[in-house]
Amino acid sequence: MSDDHVEPLREPPVRGIEAVQSSVVVKLGGELDLYNAEEVRAALADAIGRSPERIVVDMTDVQFVDSTALGVLIEARTRMANRRGFLLAAPGLETRRALEISGLDKHFSVHDSVDDALAAAM
Repeated sequence: MSDDHVEPLREPPVRGIEAVQSSVVVKLGGELDLYNAEEVRAALADAIGRSPERIVVDMTDVQFVDSTALGVLIEARTRMANRRGFLLAAPGLETRRALEISGLDKHFSVHDSVDDALAAAM
Protein backbone atom coordinates (compact mmCIF):
# COMPACT_ATOMS: atom_id res chain seq x y z
CA MET A 1 0.00 0.00 0.00
CA SER A 2 1.40 3.38 -0.94
CA ASP A 3 1.79 6.38 1.32
CA ASP A 4 -0.24 8.48 -1.13
CA HIS A 5 -3.46 7.87 0.79
CA VAL A 6 -3.36 9.82 4.02
CA GLU A 7 -6.38 10.24 6.27
CA PRO A 8 -7.30 13.92 6.52
CA LEU A 9 -6.84 15.51 9.91
CA ARG A 10 -10.07 15.99 11.79
CA GLU A 11 -11.17 19.57 12.08
CA PRO A 12 -11.65 20.97 15.57
CA PRO A 13 -15.27 20.65 16.70
CA VAL A 14 -15.38 24.09 18.33
CA ARG A 15 -15.24 26.79 15.67
CA GLY A 16 -15.81 29.76 17.95
CA ILE A 17 -17.39 31.20 21.07
CA GLU A 18 -18.87 34.68 20.75
CA ALA A 19 -20.75 36.94 23.16
CA VAL A 20 -23.81 38.50 21.53
CA GLN A 21 -25.50 40.95 23.92
CA SER A 22 -26.60 38.84 26.92
CA SER A 23 -26.12 35.57 25.02
CA VAL A 24 -23.20 33.34 24.09
CA VAL A 25 -23.07 31.62 20.69
CA VAL A 26 -20.99 28.43 20.54
CA LYS A 27 -20.27 27.48 16.93
CA LEU A 28 -19.65 23.76 16.41
CA GLY A 29 -18.72 21.92 13.24
CA GLY A 30 -17.55 18.70 11.65
CA GLU A 31 -18.15 15.39 13.37
CA LEU A 32 -19.16 15.52 17.03
CA ASP A 33 -18.44 12.20 18.67
CA LEU A 34 -16.68 10.29 21.42
CA TYR A 35 -13.27 11.45 20.19
CA ASN A 36 -13.89 15.16 20.64
CA ALA A 37 -16.67 15.20 23.24
CA GLU A 38 -14.33 16.61 25.91
CA GLU A 39 -13.45 19.58 23.73
CA VAL A 40 -17.15 20.31 23.14
CA ARG A 41 -17.89 19.83 26.85
CA ALA A 42 -15.14 22.30 27.79
CA ALA A 43 -16.40 24.94 25.33
CA LEU A 44 -19.95 24.63 26.62
CA ALA A 45 -18.73 24.79 30.25
CA ASP A 46 -16.82 27.97 29.36
CA ALA A 47 -19.97 29.46 27.84
CA ILE A 48 -22.07 28.49 30.88
CA GLY A 49 -19.40 29.99 33.16
CA ARG A 50 -20.07 33.37 31.58
CA SER A 51 -23.63 33.23 33.04
CA PRO A 52 -25.43 34.33 29.89
CA GLU A 53 -29.21 34.58 29.60
CA ARG A 54 -29.01 32.07 26.79
CA ILE A 55 -26.53 29.84 25.02
CA VAL A 56 -27.08 29.25 21.33
CA VAL A 57 -25.30 26.23 19.92
CA ASP A 58 -24.75 26.97 16.23
CA MET A 59 -24.84 23.60 14.45
CA THR A 60 -24.73 24.95 10.88
CA ASP A 61 -21.41 23.20 10.10
CA VAL A 62 -22.05 19.98 12.06
CA GLN A 63 -22.00 16.99 9.71
CA PHE A 64 -22.46 14.17 12.22
CA VAL A 65 -23.40 13.83 15.87
CA ASP A 66 -23.27 10.61 17.90
CA SER A 67 -24.90 9.65 21.19
CA THR A 68 -21.87 10.79 23.20
CA ALA A 69 -22.07 14.28 21.72
CA LEU A 70 -25.84 14.38 22.29
CA GLY A 71 -25.14 13.47 25.92
CA VAL A 72 -22.71 16.41 26.17
CA LEU A 73 -25.48 18.75 24.95
CA ILE A 74 -27.92 17.34 27.52
CA GLU A 75 -25.35 17.68 30.28
CA ALA A 76 -24.64 21.30 29.36
CA ARG A 77 -28.35 22.12 29.29
CA THR A 78 -28.83 20.68 32.79
CA ARG A 79 -26.02 22.91 34.13
CA MET A 80 -27.85 26.09 33.19
CA ALA A 81 -29.97 27.83 35.81
CA ASN A 82 -32.66 28.38 33.17
CA ARG A 83 -32.67 25.31 30.93
CA ARG A 84 -34.91 27.09 28.43
CA GLY A 85 -31.92 29.34 27.76
CA PHE A 86 -30.06 26.50 26.01
CA LEU A 87 -30.98 26.61 22.33
CA LEU A 88 -29.81 24.72 19.25
CA ALA A 89 -29.59 26.57 15.94
CA ALA A 90 -29.48 25.48 12.30
CA PRO A 91 -28.98 21.72 12.59
CA GLY A 92 -28.51 20.06 9.21
CA LEU A 93 -30.54 17.09 8.02
CA GLU A 94 -28.34 14.42 9.68
CA THR A 95 -28.16 16.30 12.98
CA ARG A 96 -31.89 16.97 12.98
CA ARG A 97 -32.51 13.28 12.28
CA ALA A 98 -30.30 12.28 15.24
CA LEU A 99 -32.27 14.68 17.48
CA GLU A 100 -35.59 13.25 16.25
CA ILE A 101 -34.58 9.59 16.51
CA SER A 102 -33.33 10.12 20.06
CA GLY A 103 -36.44 12.12 20.99
CA LEU A 104 -34.26 15.05 22.03
CA ASP A 105 -35.96 17.39 19.57
CA LYS A 106 -38.79 17.49 22.13
CA HIS A 107 -36.42 18.51 24.95
CA PHE A 108 -34.24 21.05 23.16
CA SER A 109 -35.43 24.32 21.71
CA VAL A 110 -34.36 23.92 18.06
CA HIS A 111 -34.33 26.93 15.69
CA ASP A 112 -33.70 27.32 11.97
CA SER A 113 -30.99 29.95 12.41
CA VAL A 114 -28.80 31.61 15.03
CA ASP A 115 -30.77 34.83 14.57
CA ASP A 116 -34.04 32.97 15.23
CA ALA A 117 -32.56 31.43 18.40
CA LEU A 118 -31.25 34.79 19.62
CA ALA A 119 -34.68 36.38 19.06
CA ALA A 120 -36.75 33.51 20.50
CA ALA A 121 -38.84 34.02 23.59
CA MET A 122 -37.66 31.93 26.50
